Amino acid sequence: MKNLTFYAQSLIAATTLLFAISCKKEAIFDEKLNADKTVAVTATTGREFTLTPDVNGRLVIDNANKVYQPGDIINLKGTFKSIQVTNTSGSASAPIIIRNSAGTTVNIGNPAWNGGAYSVGFVLWNCHYIKFGGQSGTSSIVINGSKQAAKAAYYDLQIGNKSDNIEISNLTIQDGGNGIVAKTDPVKNDATTAYPNTTMQNLSIHDLVIKNTTNEAMYIGHTATYWDLTSNVPYYGAPSGFVAGRQYVQPIIWQNVKIYNNFIENIGLDGIQTSAIDQLEVYNNEVTNWAMQKNYAHNGGILIGGRTTNTNTHDNYVHDGWGELCQFYGSGANGSKHIFTNNLFRNGQLDGVSMRGSDNAIVTFTNNTIAYTTGNCLRINGHTGQTGLNLINGNALIAPLNGKGTIYPKHYIYLENNAKVTEGTGAYENKKFATSTAAGADIANYYYPLTGSLMGVAGYRKV
Repeated sequence: MKNLTFYAQSLIAATTLLFAISCKKEAIFDEKLNADKTVAVTATTGREFTLTPDVNGRLVIDNANKVYQPGDIINLKGTFKSIQVTNTSGSASAPIIIRNSAGTTVNIGNPAWNGGAYSVGFVLWNCHYIKFGGQSGTSSIVINGSKQAAKAAYYDLQIGNKSDNIEISNLTIQDGGNGIVAKTDPVKNDATTAYPNTTMQNLSIHDLVIKNTTNEAMYIGHTATYWDLTSNVPYYGAPSGFVAGRQYVQPIIWQNVKIYNNFIENIGLDGIQTSAIDQLEVYNNEVTNWAMQKNYAHNGGILIGGRTTNTNTHDNYVHDGWGELCQFYGSGANGSKHIFTNNLFRNGQLDGVSMRGSDNAIVTFTNNTIAYTTGNCLRINGHTGQTGLNLINGNALIAPLNGKGTIYPKHYIYLENNAKVTEGTGAYENKKFATSTAAGADIANYYYPLTGSLMGVAGYRKV
């Protein structure tokens, strides 16, 4: 408890600052689930603790004295306005499990919050090897964010202060500002909060429902290219623009992040936003009705952001939103590779998939379906350095400009600022159609080819 005052002050400051900058664009356990998607425990001590809220509806776990040991299970019971977990660590073979008590539903968060302290529903702060999730599906634990005027400043779930080796699963997260925020801000005179001095390892986010957030559903990884420690603000430019006399560092990156099996709907800004991650896999997610604020700067259904390397985005279904269906800003640094395969992107109000990578990023884009976009199906801009030869094979590109007016070849794959692609032939040919009727695609069945379709083997197939 002795660290609570300092921690609360730090958390409020960090929350206020991140709210001010969170929308700037340019970020694992080998878990096994039982048949009912409960968390399978690797090793436990046999010790279980049942914790309930205090008289104010809050729970603070500061494990600096190591009351809770690797392999322990913490069962939550009741309705909590806020849960703060600090200085708590399991081990790789015996993580600490935080879950709902069997047979109960746990509600966390404060829908009435309208400013002040306790602006996070559930927070992990300097925590390692933690598994947090419901015992029996997404209704076991529900995080309810603010529904008041100040709700944009509320985090439903935060993973901060170098917390890593974290698994989040089987939750419902709703309302508030950001659904999940997982990043660490650099701190002056603390070299461990900057890259490459520290790298956060292993984050798994799966089997969640996230809905009705004011900002991003997921904000995973730090979006700032650099951090100005002197002014304590982000810096997004090149080092040549550094102001003399100021101290700049790069925020910590994540390594090994998996985001999968999540359902995301009714989101104010981006759906799944990622940045500053090496080895990122985003798959089997459904995202619908995002970018409800209609903000052109923050409108990606799935966003693979700046400082991401070695990414694999596959088997996702993104549909029926105001913004761009998918955005890519990844880096080609150190020969990193980026793959997009077997995704269905349909019914967006801007361009379908847009790319603007850096450091000679090269993307392999195969067997995706992009259908009914108000702008182009696929747009690649080499302005920030994505000028290598991208591989575009076996995709079904259907109805750019919503299939209306005169559709030119460039509307299927639009290249600008020295962007380049090579398109496959034969079985790897990209199939391009002005309408779903011309494609012979079944719009009620994931745009699968109907009998007699000219699509062939191109495009998405649901796994």
